[in-house]
Amino acid sequence: MSDPVGGARLQRVQLKRKALESYRRVVGDDEIAAIRSLASELRGARVLELSSTATGGGVAELLSSLVPLQRDVGLDVQWNVIPGDAEFFEFTKALHNGLQGMPVALTPARREEYLRHNAAYAAALDDGWDVVIVHDPQPAAVRSLLPNAGRTRWIWRCHVDSSTPDPAAWEFLRPFVERHDRAVFTLAQFVPADLSIPVTLVKPAIDPLSSKNRELPGYLARETVAELGLDVARPLMIQVSRFDPWKDPLGVVEVWRRARAVFPELQLGMIGAMAGDDPQGWRIYEQLDAEVHGEPDCFLLTNQLGVTAHEVNALQRVADVVVQKSVREGFGLVVSETLWKGTAMVAGRVGGIPTQLEDGVSGRLAEGLDEFAAAVCELLEHPTRARELGTAGWHRVREDFLITRLLRDQLVLLADVLRTPGASRDEPSPRVAAG
Repeated sequence: MSDPVGGARLQRVQLKRKALESYRRVVGDDEIAAIRSLASELRGARVLELSSTATGGGVAELLSSLVPLQRDVGLDVQWNVIPGDAEFFEFTKALHNGLQGMPVALTPARREEYLRHNAAYAAALDDGWDVVIVHDPQPAAVRSLLPNAGRTRWIWRCHVDSSTPDPAAWEFLRPFVERHDRAVFTLAQFVPADLSIPVTLVKPAIDPLSSKNRELPGYLARETVAELGLDVARPLMIQVSRFDPWKDPLGVVEVWRRARAVFPELQLGMIGAMAGDDPQGWRIYEQLDAEVHGEPDCFLLTNQLGVTAHEVNALQRVADVVVQKSVREGFGLVVSETLWKGTAMVAGRVGGIPTQLEDGVSGRLAEGLDEFAAAVCELLEHPTRARELGTAGWHRVREDFLITRLLRDQLVLLADVLRTPGASRDEPSPRVAAG
């Protein structure tokens, strides 16, 4: 069998520069000063972020802003992605689903192929890092397959709701995870009950100056949306997410159809980024395309069709209501993205969503088709109330879900991990430390 990586090295992600100083006008002097103070003791620290893809999904979006900002405050940070193939990513998508509770089949052949890939990544890894941060299941076994990790500290970052994982998936992943010095989760309830290594909690955040979230004049937002074929004079409901079963895209279509019975002019936009590590996404897209075939007011839009961060920004600003009908959710950055635009939102009462959106205060939380449709209709019928909820949501995001807060948390985590001696994997460790 050939080398699964084809002899190639891990792929380094090239990123635009970002300056912390640019955020002063958004977050204020005190926040900038606190970050610089935390960074002073970490200047020159070598940190590697290791993930599965540089495009599509929340992890890539976070790292594309977080890595440049860490560099700007004096850390030596690099982001590498793993060059997997379709078979590998089929298996790791199953592991991802398994962490979120979906039953998965882990055959011996698939396990072996996963380990072959991770062994190749371990062999390609440069040495000399102070900290390596491994994201999600795809490269989770790299640490276990290194002959000697030296003085490097290893962190495993889980971005999904792993509170009730499929037993087979967790039994397979847990030994690899527990070879790390620290695990990071979004919420305390996501931590599997039998995980034995120290845990830190860190919530994700959005970059207010990124192309997706920066200020956009109203006329330009409307022109951008009109160029996509939508009628800006008619009401619009959208969902922005991967085409993923956990986001319930077919349920979104049904919510739209029920709301359209009350508001016949209502259009639906389904916007998703197709990621290289998610072969399931295309199958969901094709299923959705077949479901809405012949529906002129339903638009399926992806990055493969030229829909970039700028278009998503415009759509989130022009939409009358944004939905996020997740049935399981690690965090759901799209919630903070939407609220940052002051747009009304209806989202599932799952995972990290209620942390960002308070029902009746900064948006609406819902469960099931009837609740979602009723909430959508309520916001369409009362646009003044919808704007009030959106404004409250903007204030909530500014308070706790901007990238500068995440940068602070990252610096605190790195300092703590570097101060802590390497833990013996045979000794019990403290359960959770808030980040």
